[in-house]
Amino acid sequence: MTAEYVRQWVLEHPLSPAHVDCATAVMLKILDGKCKMDAEEKAVMALLYDAVKGCPGVILGTDIHALIETARHSHEDDDIREFVYEKRVLAETIISRPVMKGFKGMIRAEGVFG
Repeated sequence: MTAEYVRQWVLEHPLSPAHVDCATAVMLKILDGKCKMDAEEKAVMALLYDAVKGCPGVILGTDIHALIETARHSHEDDDIREFVYEKRVLAETIISRPVMKGFKGMIRAEGVFG
């Protein structure tokens, strides 16, 4: 899976602002180490996040994107990982479960994973 494939997929399947928030929350989950996806799916989700991080979300904005950028470069920093965890849990309490399930189902059904 390549970044170009994912960027093209996003062009063909534009995400709603709520789904941009979902992609962002999944990226937080990957970074806090709690994501149960396999390594390939995590890599694809990171590419999807990169492709949509400039798009507007409903609740998650520039502060969360800045935190993700910091966390990506601070892999061994437990304080940052804990802060990411707290922000992820908060995001997941705000994003409704049906919206998140719908997002995950849509990206699988529409072929983001190839």
